[in-house]
Amino acid sequence: MRIFLTGATGFIGSAIVANLLNDKHQVVGLARSEASVAALRQAGCDVLQGDLRDLDSLRRGAEQADAVIHTAFDHDFSRMADNCEMDRVAIEAMGSALAGSNKRFIVTSGLPPLMGRVSTETDILPAGAHGMPRVSEQVAMALTESGVSVSVIRMPQVHDQNRQGFASYLMDHARKQGVSAYVGDGQNRWPAVHRLDAARLYSLVLDKGVSGERYHAVSEEGVAVREVAEAIGKRLSLPVTSLSEEDSTSHFGWLDRIARMDVPASSVLTRRNLQWQPLQKAGLIEDILESV
Repeated sequence: MRIFLTGATGFIGSAIVANLLNDKHQVVGLARSEASVAALRQAGCDVLQGDLRDLDSLRRGAEQADAVIHTAFDHDFSRMADNCEMDRVAIEAMGSALAGSNKRFIVTSGLPPLMGRVSTETDILPAGAHGMPRVSEQVAMALTESGVSVSVIRMPQVHDQNRQGFASYLMDHARKQGVSAYVGDGQNRWPAVHRLDAARLYSLVLDKGVSGERYHAVSEEGVAVREVAEAIGKRLSLPVTSLSEEDSTSHFGWLDRIARMDVPASSVLTRRNLQWQPLQKAGLIEDILESV
């Protein structure tokens, strides 16, 4: 198959590329810089130059492909609303090019922020729930009505030894503050997955995914944030401390909401329906301790 992949040089996308090529697919990667063009060509991909704002390129890439995988997203938290809107428009543009084709369109989204309850693949949240501006999933699922075979992969904290999702932001903050902190008893939880296990799930959804279904790329249902903070403290040789809710905002700043998140998630249905099993031995804590 000819697969159009956005985010092809990204953290997850680069691993997806390797799997797709190994499965003998032809990969067309979206590239916005000469460095990305060179990296994709070196990997063995075809290249379509453009970015998420170049809607003509997105439509052309989708039209000429047998399937589309969308992983690109700008995670600049200082302009999150704008980035979410860019993502929405990009999904709609690619979806319009796929309308009536029944081609597979795999879209990446976040997990439902249910705060304190383990989310499952059957949980469906309306746009704007819990104040979240990202509507990737909702926009994508609406495309099923126009003859697009849409599947959504919901992503937790994705890690390897180079990056550890939100934990990387907490690590940078701990370096600046000279202390690694958590809030209260620190038993709020983050789900996690190794990036290589996440990448394998995209291949399984491409082969066996069902239109209209949501899949959870979750290896660890919930890692306590206290364990994350303790691992950061050990990795950086810094003291670890608990903060009151009153002190949390001033200490963490924009990271406060992230530090407080309690969003465990299950992947029982994903594992059962796709026979997906995480294979990487290192969990989030191990990769924090071995981070480079």
